[in-house]
Amino acid sequence: MVRLIHKALSDVNRLRIVRRLAQGEATVTELIDHVGLSQPLVSWHLGKLRLAGLVETRRAGRETVSRLLPEAWDRFATYERRVLGLAAVGPRRGGAAT
Repeated sequence: MVRLIHKALSDVNRLRIVRRLAQGEATVTELIDHVGLSQPLVSWHLGKLRLAGLVETRRAGRETVSRLLPEAWDRFATYERRVLGLAAVGPRRGGAAT
């Protein structure tokens, strides 16, 4: 699964979609406007993010609404911190160490 996530995040357009979804849910139309890609390409990129388990979609009338899955991102971040040897390190809160 981690390989799928890394692969899904290796594309700049998918990163732009993720960045937009980090602000909240968005319709495919809103994502098209945000990333400047065609509807088939945005849908294809969303499919890759769904396959990696990072995004879920739902129908709302004629629109498809996408959102990030926070629990998936939390699991991925925890795994990455452990792999990098940062598991015992808490988040930095600005300022210099004394």
